[in-house]
Amino acid sequence: MGSSSSSRSSVPNAQQLLQETGFSAAHLLRLHERFKLLDKDNRGHLRSEDLQVELSENPIGDRIVEAFFQPGQETVDFPSFVRVLAHFRPTEKSRSRDGAQPEPANSRNRKLKFAFRLCDRDRDGKISRAELLQVLREMLGLQVTEEQLQSIAERAIQEADLDKDDAISFDEFRKTSCLY
Repeated sequence: MGSSSSSRSSVPNAQQLLQETGFSAAHLLRLHERFKLLDKDNRGHLRSEDLQVELSENPIGDRIVEAFFQPGQETVDFPSFVRVLAHFRPTEKSRSRDGAQPEPANSRNRKLKFAFRLCDRDRDGKISRAELLQVLREMLGLQVTEEQLQSIAERAIQEADLDKDDAISFDEFRKTSCLY
């Protein structure tokens, strides 16, 4: 690999992470090396500041960084770091699992849950109009007018809000996402 000191045995929980995430051993090793580079103080965990530097150019970088941390959690260890990154892997349609295996992080359903959490800022299980507008502002920035953003949000709520509570639940989000 890149570093002579790198080996799968140096990666915490390597076998379990390989099975859970579907990453190859080589990719897992690269992620471990990247984690160690981000962990400049060799603490064995990352703080949000460590990740924000990497995602500073991404319009929703702050939201992605937040996705690494559970409420009240201030650090993320390597296994948790890898599990979040697995959401970004392409979906494997051929990967089978029995009832004992957890759903892969890159399954369509888990990807949708991840995307939903990026929008549900207050974590109340619903994407409000205000939350949707904030995401649109962050993603589209100055490319569209505020009036256009309002129109996009209104249309999205109208199309997805099946129970007419003026917000989008995960189930509504999932059903609407199946249409596209």
